[in-house]
Amino acid sequence: MKQVVIIGAGLGGLACGIQLQHAGYDVTIIEKNLHAGGKMMPVKLGDYSFDFGPNTITMPGVFQKVFSNAGESMEDYLELIRLDHHTKNVFRSGDTFLQSIDPHVVISQLVKLDPFGAKNYWRYIKEVNRLYQQAESGFFHRSFHSWLDYLSPGLTKAFFSVRPLETMNHFHKRFFSNPDILQVFNRYATYIGSSPYKSPATFSLIGHLEMNEGVFTVRGGNTKIADAFVQVFKKLGGTLKLDEEVNQIHVTNKTAAGVELKSGIQIKADKIIINGDFITATKKLIKEKDRPSFPDKKLSGYEPSISAFVILAGLKTYQKDIHHHHVFFPEDYKKEFQNIFVDQKLPEDPTIYISHSAYTDRGISKGSNLFILVNAPAVKMKSEKEVSQFKEMIYSRLEEEGIPIRKEIEVEKVYTPDTIAHLFHAYKGALYGVSSHKKKDAFLRPRNASKDINGLFYVGGTTHPGGGSPMVTLSGLNVAKEIIYQDKKKGTDQTKFKKSTNN
Repeated sequence: MKQVVIIGAGLGGLACGIQLQHAGYDVTIIEKNLHAGGKMMPVKLGDYSFDFGPNTITMPGVFQKVFSNAGESMEDYLELIRLDHHTKNVFRSGDTFLQSIDPHVVISQLVKLDPFGAKNYWRYIKEVNRLYQQAESGFFHRSFHSWLDYLSPGLTKAFFSVRPLETMNHFHKRFFSNPDILQVFNRYATYIGSSPYKSPATFSLIGHLEMNEGVFTVRGGNTKIADAFVQVFKKLGGTLKLDEEVNQIHVTNKTAAGVELKSGIQIKADKIIINGDFITATKKLIKEKDRPSFPDKKLSGYEPSISAFVILAGLKTYQKDIHHHHVFFPEDYKKEFQNIFVDQKLPEDPTIYISHSAYTDRGISKGSNLFILVNAPAVKMKSEKEVSQFKEMIYSRLEEEGIPIRKEIEVEKVYTPDTIAHLFHAYKGALYGVSSHKKKDAFLRPRNASKDINGLFYVGGTTHPGGGSPMVTLSGLNVAKEIIYQDKKKGTDQTKFKKSTNN
């Protein structure tokens, strides 16, 4: 039985481990934290329960596939709830806009807010659906190693049809004219940790997922997805080691041979899969001489994606007016990205996102469990004073919008880019690894199979096909499929060799 070691128990590592364990491999997953799921982390503060992330669940069919491939039914483990009217957006103008999978609800609002958008909404829906279908059929399920891969028969036309050379902001201006409405759809760039004024229009396909297919949440918290994956993995006989950290990957003759834990324990492996930040893990776990394609200087040269300043706030009284997903936009949206990516500082007037899962799932927490997120640069915070001042500024802004946060708050916890870097070994605290501002970083993310080391693979949001819980899970499915295919092919080749030598 072939031995596989997976470093990191995020969704990608768990999905990969489930598929390989089910296929007959002996899989051990090693996780440095006390929980599985990576950034899908449960947090309990007194009587209040929070999901650190991700807060928005789309593409449920991807999660379904993890279960069905292993002979299980997702419905036996999880209850998904679709949020038909999922995000309330609030603008400085005083206007609001509720995102919904019902196009008539959307258009009725656009008639008042953006007549041009109302006229073009059906065209927008059709176009983002087309972008998604092209990406899903041509790109999500395969890895790209160079631009030559895009020139293969059948892919060139598909690649250029997903608008890789147009910015997201330019794309959305084709369909909407109200600056407030443009902010709503441009915010999709932050789902991949980037600016809508630089990232490719390709990622506007997120609009198809949210406006056509819908946004979901999980009864009891989104972290139940990770819990369910763990249950299936263990049921299949897999080994999960929490609170254990890998110190080094052993490489022999350019082939991954095993890992050494911080405790000194050595584990041999036929295959090793890194489910963690590509840059940090590669630097930390692999000697530089064994990775000539990725020396330290090259790894340090990548532009990090957005990080986050997060507050978990428990309010004593249930706030019925705070939607499940609630966004407060700034006066100048473009300046926010100038502050983050150019000035490398906390935004002066930030977009404030709130996830209030108790709005949909009242039994999940006492009062109101507010996950408050503000986009932040992937840099170290200057001081505790800066952290405190920024938190108070966010509270003041929310109170301007009628949220009685200081009056009602009972518990709170703050996470900064520094916290994120430490908890998840994230590159400079970046949530999604490398930003998608440069075309090569958007479309040629680090490949899933190591360029330098045989038997070493990467899964997770910092590799192909990208960030977000469905993409992360897909990366695990893709790598497991590739490993199984490669080993079957080798077995077939060896059988042919034996037959030829016996003749």
